[in-house]
Amino acid sequence: MSVFRRDFLKMASIGAAGAAASTIVLPGAQGETAAMPAAGTGSVFDVRHYGAKGDGTTIDTPAINRAIAAATAAGGGTVRFPAGTYSCYSIHLKSNVALYLDQGSTILAAAVPEGGVASGACYDPAEPNTPWESYQDYGHNHWHNSLMWGEGLENIAILGPGLIWGKGLSRGGGQKPRAETPGEGNKSIALKNCHNVLLRDFSILKGGHFGILATGVDNLTIDNLKIDTDRDGMDIDCCRNVRVSNCSVNSPWDDGICPKSSFSLGYARATENVTITNCYVTGAYVLGTTLDGTWKRWPEGSRVNPTGRIKCGTESNGGFKNITISNCVFDGCRGFALESVDGALLEDITFTGITMRDCTNTPIFLRLGGRMRGPAGVPVGTLKRIIISNVVSYNSVSRFGGAGLISGIPDHPIEDIKINDLYMEHRGGGTREMADRVVDEQVTGYPEPARFGDIPASGFYVRHVKNIEFTNVEIAWSESDARPVFSLNSVDGAEFFRLKTPKGLTTPVFALNQVQDFSVAASRNLKDTRLESADRKEI
Repeated sequence: MSVFRRDFLKMASIGAAGAAASTIVLPGAQGETAAMPAAGTGSVFDVRHYGAKGDGTTIDTPAINRAIAAATAAGGGTVRFPAGTYSCYSIHLKSNVALYLDQGSTILAAAVPEGGVASGACYDPAEPNTPWESYQDYGHNHWHNSLMWGEGLENIAILGPGLIWGKGLSRGGGQKPRAETPGEGNKSIALKNCHNVLLRDFSILKGGHFGILATGVDNLTIDNLKIDTDRDGMDIDCCRNVRVSNCSVNSPWDDGICPKSSFSLGYARATENVTITNCYVTGAYVLGTTLDGTWKRWPEGSRVNPTGRIKCGTESNGGFKNITISNCVFDGCRGFALESVDGALLEDITFTGITMRDCTNTPIFLRLGGRMRGPAGVPVGTLKRIIISNVVSYNSVSRFGGAGLISGIPDHPIEDIKINDLYMEHRGGGTREMADRVVDEQVTGYPEPARFGDIPASGFYVRHVKNIEFTNVEIAWSESDARPVFSLNSVDGAEFFRLKTPKGLTTPVFALNQVQDFSVAASRNLKDTRLESADRKEI
């Protein structure tokens, strides 16, 4: 038994003993008599003692908020949810208070009935966020319309092996809510401008637009969560000093773990000093089946194009700095993406020790673009000092997406990229006509590999890049592919060492167009070559 568990049970027994000693009539509890646990710092406040029924039908929000208020009045404490199903609207988190979800407990997001606002059966309204609302998707602008929310808090936690089920939440939308029911909620947990936050051990099922939306949160720890949801698993937006570890996320229709850097706080703030490690991301499974243990894959012809990945972006105003992503598994989802398209400085990132299987689009995607959704006059951002290493990708099912797409825009190159110790295998089948295809720049477009169409490379398509290095990289495919393995366009400084391509390759390894300072050495199917410049050349 862990030290934390022993201490928790000890506190629970003390609270229970105190509760037996006194009873009170709870305000708003229809005259019911309930036990009050002993008050004081470190006490445990059982939500049932404050009138919560946990029967799955009674709306328990008032009782739960009373328990949280009592813990706050006592200087802090733990609000306990014993086994049961607590149907709720907006729960108000408070500083110095932890919620503990016992095994067998479920916090259920209640449905909003027709005319919910008039009846009072609804979530807190979405607060205004003008004039910043147009700079990011709707859901990023509002926190109060959530199952649980807190703003300007410190020292808060949600713990325990229970479940948060967002059954009554909306999936949200882009610039406006998809659902039109007044008073609807669209997030499971939303935090704004908080610090010292711990989220650990619970599960989220069907979390709404965001299972977790953390904006401007510093000193954030997310550990050992299981999330099975119909939009984003977790968005880490404008946050500093973040640790995400040991989490599993199934999110077929949106991203799994998604650092962002929006303008929703009214200023550009970087997401920085972040580690994401020992996590599993997927979109391959029918909603809920990773939690109930059945692990049902989407059937053929289901028209689901699984997302479920780790991605920095798309909201990218402030920047991403000092981020490490390590020891993670991608399974039946889109690939890894780094995206700076709204002026962000995306710098000093490592992506290492990764396995990727059945990727549904290009496994590695680095994009510096000029969408510039934000205040006028902000310059195009940067994307530089990136290391990608020790990655294996097997059976990428995006037939013509190759292994990687790395693209800046004219006059704004991606810089200083090191890629080493990779094995990248996909289904192949590319044609010579694809090899001759001119890829549209998509300068202001939404950054997604599929929007570029079939890339003219069976391995990596690299454009508008300065100083890139590939070492110990193998490219393979299950069907022959007529495209060059590497297509380089407008690249200054490209070094390749110990490349491995299929034996008997009949297509060029390299297609070079406006390339300066190029070299390749110790590679299969190639002689050692060094070029000062190549306007148009195949090797």
